[in-house]
Amino acid sequence: MRIPNFAKAIVGGAAAGTAAAVTAVQDNVLTTGEGITIALAVLGALGITYAVPNKKEPTA
Repeated sequence: MRIPNFAKAIVGGAAAGTAAAVTAVQDNVLTTGEGITIALAVLGALGITYAVPNKKEPTA
């Protein structure tokens, strides 16, 4: 099964954004700096994950 690059990038971005958001709202307040950190985590994960090629499937 081949997973497209954009699908793995979306999942990676969502995971990074969720992790950053959970950490940011520990004190029940979301500041501008924390919002920017969440956005950068999502964008960074999207870009890096999209750029890394999928592993080739072994041929029999």
